[in-house]
Amino acid sequence: MSADIEDILAAFAHFDTIIIHRHINPDPDAIGSQTGLALLLRAAYPQKVIYTAGPPAPNLAWIGPQQDVPLTAYKGALVVVIDTANRSRVAGSHFDQGEMLIKIDHHLNEDQLGSINWVDTNASSASEMVWELTRRSQKLTLNKPAAAALYAGIIGDTGRFLYDLTTARTHQAAADLLTTGIDAPAIGRREDQFPEKVGRLIGWALEHVIITASGAGSLIITQAVLKQFDLAYGEEQRVVGNIGKLASIDRWVVFTERQDGKYRVELRGKTKEINTLAVRHGGGGHPLASGAVADNLAEVQAITQELTQL
Repeated sequence: MSADIEDILAAFAHFDTIIIHRHINPDPDAIGSQTGLALLLRAAYPQKVIYTAGPPAPNLAWIGPQQDVPLTAYKGALVVVIDTANRSRVAGSHFDQGEMLIKIDHHLNEDQLGSINWVDTNASSASEMVWELTRRSQKLTLNKPAAAALYAGIIGDTGRFLYDLTTARTHQAAADLLTTGIDAPAIGRREDQFPEKVGRLIGWALEHVIITASGAGSLIITQAVLKQFDLAYGEEQRVVGNIGKLASIDRWVVFTERQDGKYRVELRGKTKEINTLAVRHGGGGHPLASGAVADNLAEVQAITQELTQL
């Protein structure tokens, strides 16, 4: 057994309060791994206090709720930061105020966040890593609610098993989760559906994405566009994956204007690694799926040019 996993399981047994943080702008894996781990711990240690920390995530609340954790709860607590590569992307305050900090992540290891940093870049998702904990522990036993959250996380980060990090281990994890009796088709449908106004934005995006002769795609979603489609910031993220379904695109970037004038940057690639580009602009992530923040339109244009030159 990995020493990191042994130490993590020992910490779970030792602390009476465990607070689990995920990353900002959460996706299904962030909420799924956080919720799944919390449900496993609550079942294994009913006497312990387990929090899922972070601001509300309305679009993903069906996977699991978020909690506003008071600062007093961190005294003497174990804090787990999951599915988060660097300090600046941790959602929720006070994550560094506990007695012990553990990082569980499958992204490139940008920041050593805690005294234990279990990073597995070969894992499809943080949810797959939580499933791995159940294989190595005599206390953490899969149950239906936890399995449903973890399954939502796995299919989210693998694009329903389409992405490169989908492995035999990923399918083994999914099979184990299915044995608990979860309704996998219902979870898949819930994760795949979107409101009509998001569908209209996707149509607009497919019409307005710029594609170069070499297969680089780029799209800018301004605050005015979000207002036009009556969307809150964050709801437009469904556009990112749908643009990649165009056969003429090999790699692409979607810029979304924030209220402060900066731009969220979502970089994706089918065959060409784009994470080094994200790192050059203060971001990071996986070889074929990364993110960053652009300070202004000049940086937006620079990123677009660099992507084209890949």
